Amino acid sequence: MKDILLWEEDVPFFKEEYGQAAPSLTPFLLDSTDGKKRGCMIVCPGGGYGARMDYEGAPISKRFNEVGISSFVLNYRVAPYNGDAYMADVNRAVRLVRSRADEFGIDPEKIGLIGFSAGGHLACAGATHFDGGLDTGDEIDRVSSRPNAAILSYGVNSLMEEITHSDTRNRFIGYSDDPDKTAYEFSGENSVTELTPPMFIWHTAGDTLVPVENALRMASAMSAKNIPFELHIFPEGDHGDGLFGDVACAREWFRLAADWLRRLGF
Repeated sequence: MKDILLWEEDVPFFKEEYGQAAPSLTPFLLDSTDGKKRGCMIVCPGGGYGARMDYEGAPISKRFNEVGISSFVLNYRVAPYNGDAYMADVNRAVRLVRSRADEFGIDPEKIGLIGFSAGGHLACAGATHFDGGLDTGDEIDRVSSRPNAAILSYGVNSLMEEITHSDTRNRFIGYSDDPDKTAYEFSGENSVTELTPPMFIWHTAGDTLVPVENALRMASAMSAKNIPFELHIFPEGDHGDGLFGDVACAREWFRLAADWLRRLGF
């Protein structure tokens, strides 16, 4: 199946002069001829909102396929776009997959987000800033954008200056009239509510680019709201290694995350 455009026309915030393709989803769908409705993960690669790292995209989706979970890679927009476009893309991705769940062989109540680094911020923001459907737009916009789970992988979960990754923060807040207010509102630890879905949060203590405090603060915020979460801090491994195949402890993250998703019914 070829890439699926998030919008066939009238892409919000789209600027042709930026030279980027319209946002889309690359599908990695399992055979659904058996009639089974499968769980699905939408993968948000990292790249500081300035790029999307290939090794945090398709290889992750393929691993989900190996454990019986369908997947999509989200080809979201990057700078010079800002958080308005990023949020439109991640919310629309969840809506689109849910609206076409029967076609894709997916359980519409088992749709999760997973993100890495800045993609972790996008997954976190998508899991804390969602709605039950809009009154405007097309039929897809009337579908809920709330994911049923989120996995934050060495994520820039916070945009607070003392622990964030500066490029991720600056590109997200863009031309905000009140950058500090925008950063606060889109820091995960400030955004958890009783409606936030369960999260699997993992990081490495040796991360030299995105401080481990991003994971610790997020877990604390989840705990304060009594939202189910699982937290893993691995002692070895630096930032941005995706599956961490060469780091014995950190590469366990995928097995642990897959077990967690199974317990959620994915």
